[in-house]
Amino acid sequence: MSVEAEVWHYDGRNANRWQPRLMGDATAFSLIGEGWESGPYAWADLQVLDHAGADAIFQLKGMPGWRIGFPGGAMPDEIAALLPHKLRYGGFIDRIGLWWASLVLACGAALAVFIGVSAPGWLAPLVPQSFEDNLGDAMVGDFGGHLCATPQGDAALTSLASRMDPDGKARSIEVANIPMVNAIALPGRRIVIFDGLLQQAKSPDEVAGVLGHELGHVAHRDTMAALLRQLGLSVVLGGMNGTAGSNINALLSLSYGREAEHEADLTAIAKMRAANVSPLPTADFFKRMAPALPKQDKAKDKDAANTLEKAEEAMSWFASHPSSTSRTALFAKAYDKKHSYQPALASSQWQALKTMCASDKRVKPASDFGL
Repeated sequence: MSVEAEVWHYDGRNANRWQPRLMGDATAFSLIGEGWESGPYAWADLQVLDHAGADAIFQLKGMPGWRIGFPGGAMPDEIAALLPHKLRYGGFIDRIGLWWASLVLACGAALAVFIGVSAPGWLAPLVPQSFEDNLGDAMVGDFGGHLCATPQGDAALTSLASRMDPDGKARSIEVANIPMVNAIALPGRRIVIFDGLLQQAKSPDEVAGVLGHELGHVAHRDTMAALLRQLGLSVVLGGMNGTAGSNINALLSLSYGREAEHEADLTAIAKMRAANVSPLPTADFFKRMAPALPKQDKAKDKDAANTLEKAEEAMSWFASHPSSTSRTALFAKAYDKKHSYQPALASSQWQALKTMCASDKRVKPASDFGL
């Protein structure tokens, strides 16, 4: 295949406008003038520069000022097929077409969302345990002075830990002088129970259920996955650099995901069964933690309780953990009426644990923490 056509040409070295003849084949072309010739040039190295009337103007890659054009648009069809077209949207889109480019970009966006949601689950186990332990140690330091300690309280906590975590999966289980009704699993296999939870609990069995739940998060490394999901790889590269209060608030606001929360509850039930601790008190605890209806509404409207349950179940669909209603049912169902359970702690141990923060004269007051 051979092609030829009249063109105008600037070589980029001077202002002369040449009128050479273009001659070439399917891969390259040369320019032949009166007493001179240049080339060969690859068709693939031409780039559409602009349109001037009917003329298409082309430049040559790597040669500033080099131009050719076809006077009056007199471009043979066989040459037009070899020349690049003017880009409408950009090189990538023009090469594959707008429709296919849109499909590719949509798939890419969906993949990015999928990775953002699923990656933390498989990235968390890849984080070195030593790094996670160091991160957890730093976060325990955020509680500076607010961790409670008394000889009797420590002994009771050790006893509860040995019942619920006989394999010692958790590196430490401690109590913080914070009035919130909560407990959190820190990175690095550490668990902190808030004093507000101990004061709200009516028995050590209730605390055992909550502790078992946090042990589930420890076993599955859910906290590390949630940190990666919420804060990204920055938590691995730089740790958490906020204030003590902001770091703890960040932990309290972590979203584990409903499946992770459910698995943690199942772990709690399994650990309670192995420890011979009744799950029924934990069911009662979750029932008490559910939002309470005003007494007059309960008396006047028999459907109010159903309305609350439906609302709570709807919220649980969007929330990161199961509703109190569903958790109550799960733990209540695990209770075996025919089985003889043993209390998680003796009465004296329970009192020592419950009064641990009040009895510790060196612990900082809860008001100093900033939560």
